[in-house]
Amino acid sequence: MKTRLRRLRVGERDHLWTVGIGHVPGPSDCHRCLRLRVWGGGKNSRPLAVDLLSVTGPSPWSACATDNGYPTTRDVRAVIERGLALGWPVDDRGGAFLLSEHDLPDWDLPGFVVTDRLRDPGAADPTLRVAAAYARRLPVAP
Repeated sequence: MKTRLRRLRVGERDHLWTVGIGHVPGPSDCHRCLRLRVWGGGKNSRPLAVDLLSVTGPSPWSACATDNGYPTTRDVRAVIERGLALGWPVDDRGGAFLLSEHDLPDWDLPGFVVTDRLRDPGAADPTLRVAAAYARRLPVAP
């Protein structure tokens, strides 16, 4: 399958980005996971890499079957800005600059939370993280 590269200008630099769609199993459910990669210094530069769990509301069906969350350019811009703030060396070559849930424990994009579950099966429970992020979005009753 061909991967589509998108272009986004942040500051004085054009960035290329792509998203791979997958799923992460939790103990009681399955969650849509989006693997975002961003290059800011050309195709051979060090990519900014982050795995995002989609935050959906409770569903009678599996989130894997019904979730259609996908990052917008606003989400990608927020990831780029966060990566730059954390020291992403845009022009370096080789490797990847990973954004981790340990580096960003309380950082949520409006529809996503950062996860390490794809790289580390022992990382935080995705079901609990998605439920907590969803609960933070709900309005508090008076």
